[in-house]
Amino acid sequence: MNRVLEYAIGIDLGGTNIKAGIVTSEGGVVYRISVPTNAHKGGEAILERLAAIVEKLQIYASEQDWEIQGVGIGSAGQVNAEAGIVMGATANLPGWAGMRLRERLNALTGLPVVIDNDANAMAYGEAWIGSGRNWRDFICVTLGTGVGGCLIIDKQPYRGRDGFAGEIGHQVIQADGHPCNCGRAGCWEQYASVTALMRIVQESGVDCTKYHNPEEVFALAREGDLQAVELVDQYSSYIAIGLANLIHLFNPQGIVIGGAVTKQGDFLLKRVRQQVYGQLLPVFRELPAETKIDIVPAALEDDGGVVGAVASYFLKKRL
Repeated sequence: MNRVLEYAIGIDLGGTNIKAGIVTSEGGVVYRISVPTNAHKGGEAILERLAAIVEKLQIYASEQDWEIQGVGIGSAGQVNAEAGIVMGATANLPGWAGMRLRERLNALTGLPVVIDNDANAMAYGEAWIGSGRNWRDFICVTLGTGVGGCLIIDKQPYRGRDGFAGEIGHQVIQADGHPCNCGRAGCWEQYASVTALMRIVQESGVDCTKYHNPEEVFALAREGDLQAVELVDQYSSYIAIGLANLIHLFNPQGIVIGGAVTKQGDFLLKRVRQQVYGQLLPVFRELPAETKIDIVPAALEDDGGVVGAVASYFLKKRL
């Protein structure tokens, strides 16, 4: 018997862009949009932007005779998913901390709303239909404007006491290192994010006119540009330090890497794997091949946060 598809709106809220889409109860994205966050305008403006996105997607859905059941949002920052409140946010989202997002967006749209941290949402999606679907315990890491993460235990995100677990981007990997926008210094986010890659380029002393963005760095490295290869190797080493720490702490079945860098595929991840395995304790390195902790790219790519936000919605609301 064919199951009747249900539809919900998934939103991935980042400091730079808001990605949104209509997602089915089987995880398919049937319509998607992306707009700038315009975070500099403040929290109330972001909320209004979210409401406008939901309205636009509802109009499209009604034209297709689809009934939207609810909204799932994965937001950057520290999120209390149970209370539906954004408890903390960095300078990437000014005025967003304290936003009672579930309550406010429900009032504006009339739809049930669930919220989560964006990395948790991505991990939900990968656990649902992505690279983590065959693992019960794994770590999801997002390398984008910042660095986020989520520990999945028994197919569910581990949230910690107050729901703030998973701030892996703020593990310090270099004492007295580069200042972080969280107020500390030497955080992994300042070395493993895509933003950090461009700072590494600027600080390296190379001719920066050759490297205007991360894509150009990787493209030149693929072509054999020695400086670009050195930059990618250095960047890979920083990613590896944090991943090795996580493996030693949690001994997961695997690690799923999401975010902008996943587009580089094995060109980057092969380097990362080699450097991670070289840093692990012997007991981890000597595991049989079939049980070795693997590091794989996220399967859902750019749709990961959108699908994950809806996965969270369907799981919580039992639609």
